[in-house]
Amino acid sequence: MTHVHYKFSSKLSYDTVVFDGPHVTLRDLKRQIMGREKLRAADCDLQITNAQSKEEYTDDEGLIPKGSSVIVRRIPISGGKSSSSSKTNNIESSAVQFHHACGAIKA
Repeated sequence: MTHVHYKFSSKLSYDTVVFDGPHVTLRDLKRQIMGREKLRAADCDLQITNAQSKEEYTDDEGLIPKGSSVIVRRIPISGGKSSSSSKTNNIESSAVQFHHACGAIKA
C-alpha cells in the first residue's frame, strides 16, 4: 500500500489517501479525497497542486507518484451561472420589459 498526503489550503495538517501501485491518477485522487471529506461532485471540483513544486495537476488521467504531498482547493463547477450574473440578467430584462410597456402606453 502506498499513499499521497493532502491538505486543504485552509488547514494546517496533512491527511493521507492510501492506494495500490506506484502512482494514482488525478481523477482517482480527487474521488478518494471527496469521499473522505464528504464532498459532492455536483457542488464543486478540486484543484490539486504539488506542495513542493507548486505545479497544478490538470489532466484527470495524469499520474501522481506515491509519497507526494499536494494542496487541495475547492473550486466551483465551471459552466454554471453565478447568482450575481443571474441577478444582472433579471435586472436587464426587467428594464427592457419596462421600456416596452412605456412605449406601448405612448402608442
